[in-house]
Amino acid sequence: MRIVPIASGKGGVGKSMVAANLSIALGQAGKRVVLADLDLGASNLHLILGVPPPKAGIGTFLSGAAGKFENVILDTDYENLRFVPGDAEIPGLANIKPNQKNMLVKRLLSVDADYLVLDLGAGTSSNILDFFLMSSQGIVVTAPALTATLNAYLFLKNAVFRLLYGAFGQRSKAFEYLEALRRDGASLQKAYVPAILDEVKKIDPERWAVAIDRMSRFRPRLVMNMLEDPKDADKAQKIRRSCKEYLNIDLEHLGVLYRDELQDIALGSRIPIIRYKPQSVLSQAVYRTADKLVSMEGEADAPLSIAELDGSFQTAGLEAETDFGAKMAYVEELLSSGALTTGDLVETVRSQQFEIDKLRRENQFLKYKLARAIGQGFSG
Repeated sequence: MRIVPIASGKGGVGKSMVAANLSIALGQAGKRVVLADLDLGASNLHLILGVPPPKAGIGTFLSGAAGKFENVILDTDYENLRFVPGDAEIPGLANIKPNQKNMLVKRLLSVDADYLVLDLGAGTSSNILDFFLMSSQGIVVTAPALTATLNAYLFLKNAVFRLLYGAFGQRSKAFEYLEALRRDGASLQKAYVPAILDEVKKIDPERWAVAIDRMSRFRPRLVMNMLEDPKDADKAQKIRRSCKEYLNIDLEHLGVLYRDELQDIALGSRIPIIRYKPQSVLSQAVYRTADKLVSMEGEADAPLSIAELDGSFQTAGLEAETDFGAKMAYVEELLSSGALTTGDLVETVRSQQFEIDKLRRENQFLKYKLARAIGQGFSG
């Protein structure tokens, strides 16, 4: 069974949309899929799937009211797809205890499926990171906005440190060293993972070897969602460079997805975009991403070479160009057929310009804060 955790550093980047539609696409490819809503405390994946509000889910299972775990695995109308809802209405579900988390992980790993897709909550809580680390090849969904790319990097940073803590184990010299850094927040904030590993190699070679082995098998994947322009795909390279330099990990680019107003209509209709408009640019990009996952099944345990990782980013750039051309061709077709008026197009451009201006102001504000923080650091 392939485990596919899907996470994001912040909300609003389309993580659940990707999880739901990707699961449907895998099912249509003949794969038996179980999709679990692990956005505990804010689970609403059933709305995207268009299934009725569930009577039982992970919350009722953990409380003991649902009985066996199999009772909360629901059949769906989608080919080869079963669904495990989350139960957001149960108070405290977002902060489950370690024994509950371990029991849930054990039950999830026991399901009979080709793919187990986990829709995780946004953020970097320990539970979310542990669910993400159930696989060495989890997917991080982000968007071109500066805040989204920054939070994607910060999510991966937290995942790496969670992995290191697990590799070092308690009462080891390596663990004590990492704890000392954590207690001095400023040191941990500035510390590079390569430098940390160099120091651990000196003080605790045995734990260093364990950490290096786990780090070598940690190969997260990136999906860039909500593109407006082919140049937006370049933002992924910045995340990759930061991960390589500061975290000692390299990313694989799994693909790009353009923003599509049809997605809002599909969500309002409670119909996944892949079923609402399967020929749309967004749906075709989801199918392409699913095809990549299926084609990699035989290579899932082998680390990719630098050339292959470079190739994944080059391919994503080409996909961004191709999909943009297809999107523009679709707009031209709507204009020529009269389905889209010039006024509609102008209004769309205006709304997009508003979003661009908003992002520009946000970017300027973050640059100001960064410059101020750097200045205070020098003055201190």
